Amino acid sequence: MLLEEKAAAQLLSRNETLALAESCTGGLLGHRLTNVPGSSKFLTADLVCYSQDAKENLLKIPEQTLSSFGAVSEPVAELMAKNVRALFKAHYGIGITGIAGPSGGTKAKPVGLTFIAIATESEALCLKCQFPGDRAQIKKAATTTALNLLLEFMS
Repeated sequence: MLLEEKAAAQLLSRNETLALAESCTGGLLGHRLTNVPGSSKFLTADLVCYSQDAKENLLKIPEQTLSSFGAVSEPVAELMAKNVRALFKAHYGIGITGIAGPSGGTKAKPVGLTFIAIATESEALCLKCQFPGDRAQIKKAATTTALNLLLEFMS
């Protein structure tokens, strides 16, 4: 059984919902989940907020947070997860932000750096990851890690 099928089965059996806010993965997590029949019963939304403006305007990430920490940071990923969850009244929110490459990396924030956050109404957790590979491999690794995090969070 694929990870997305396991996550879907868990969400469906618990009658719980999920909202996503993706940046560097460009909707790949939502794509993987919507490949599962019945996904409309648990997936409330998948916002691809690629630009800082989208993060500010759609997800209400404060400009000061973005300028202080950068779009690729733990505080931004956590707010993405918390705010998308609240916006769509879902049980869980996931926020993913990172640098998929091949350009855009710096010494402080290299290509492959990704922050993946999950939030419920009462708690939030963020993972800092450094994924190897090309753009497609980084995006796939980020979504796989997000699905594993969701499954761990639900157990």
